[in-house]
Amino acid sequence: MKWLRLTIPTVALVLCACPGAQAQVTIDVAKITCDQFTLYKITDPQNIAIWISGYYHGKRNSTTLDTQALSGILQKVKDYCNLRPQETVMHAVETIVGPPN
Repeated sequence: MKWLRLTIPTVALVLCACPGAQAQVTIDVAKITCDQFTLYKITDPQNIAIWISGYYHGKRNSTTLDTQALSGILQKVKDYCNLRPQETVMHAVETIVGPPN
């Protein structure tokens, strides 16, 4: 019985001291297909569009953001992707907006 009184608090202390495992997921945006993009298989398409917008603005040394233009481009990319599900999203963006330079 004495052993049990000592064991339970020890086990509880060990379990509380162990940090919870957290998953870390990395995504290669260049490999995201239009199918994955339009069907929300990775995340909300707007999240991907925001990342791509930042990528393009960084390549062009631009720090301005036109949110209405971003919404318009996002819709064009979705329309393009609905017709070509096997294309990559980056290819769709390059077709619509042009290369990042």
